[in-house]
Amino acid sequence: MLVVDAPQRPPTMPAPIDRAHLVSVIVPVFDEEESVEILHHELTATLGAWGRPYELLFVDDGSRDRTGKILDRLAAHDEHLQVVHLRRNFGQTAALVAGIDHSQGEILVPLDGDLQNDPADIPALVARLEAGYDVVSGWRKNRQDRALTRKLPSVCANWLISRICGVSLHDYGCTLKAYRRDVIEGARLYGEMHRFIPIYAQMQGGAITEMVVNHRGRRFGRSKYGLNRIFKVVLDLLLVKFLASYSAKPMYVFGGFGLACLVFSLIPINLALFFKFTSIDSLQKDFVETPLPVVAAVSIQIGFLALLMGILSEMLMRTYFESQGKRTYVLRNGSPEN
Repeated sequence: MLVVDAPQRPPTMPAPIDRAHLVSVIVPVFDEEESVEILHHELTATLGAWGRPYELLFVDDGSRDRTGKILDRLAAHDEHLQVVHLRRNFGQTAALVAGIDHSQGEILVPLDGDLQNDPADIPALVARLEAGYDVVSGWRKNRQDRALTRKLPSVCANWLISRICGVSLHDYGCTLKAYRRDVIEGARLYGEMHRFIPIYAQMQGGAITEMVVNHRGRRFGRSKYGLNRIFKVVLDLLLVKFLASYSAKPMYVFGGFGLACLVFSLIPINLALFFKFTSIDSLQKDFVETPLPVVAAVSIQIGFLALLMGILSEMLMRTYFESQGKRTYVLRNGSPEN
């Protein structure tokens, strides 16, 4: 039946995108030529049967094999698929950010491109997200990886991150998650910080939960990550903790450390004076006979430098907020759901 009073859209004008319901699935890949076609088939089968509007963004992170060519061939026959090519290998975090920047949906679902994450979990993740959460993190409870080199370091890292940052998740390293765009759109991610997105979300007052997801054994090739990644994660964790707790008040960190150094300098000063003026001949020592004056001087210098760095950080922080019109608070859209 033709509705004559409804405006007719020209054939060349694309239909508007319902961003509120659109799910953007983001897949960073690097040298995964054996996996990408299989993964694309699994994703289209799952998302097509789901019936929800979706888009696929494969980010080719500077692959040296045929990954990019295979993805371009698939994109030529799939209107849902968009391929983003990076000029070189920038790392998983940068590839994920590129996918977010090129996506259009208000719901973002990243997953790995090595077939270990199961696309069949995506509908359940999104359903859990729409139950009132801002982040739903996948938990690889039955992880199919080597115990010594992958599972044990992951358990230790997850425990450490939860203890330091106060976000209780079992598996920060699981790429398969579901996000609302507004809780991560302003985040600037570097290094290995993609695993800390839930912490960023909590900084914005987001509601976070986790859900057990299926984890499959690796079918092709070897993992791109080794034990050296642990040190990068630890350093990023320290930075995230600083940003989460002290980004708006850096003086508390630098000034506190500076005051601690100044207080500590009193110990070698008093000891040096004691050894100088004691009446016990066996303990008497001149200032030049002990390193205590040097320790005190160095401690005092470090203390004053830390205080000055704290003042400089406060000035930079205020310049950052005031020059860009940023606020030190975040508004919530509507009342929180029970």
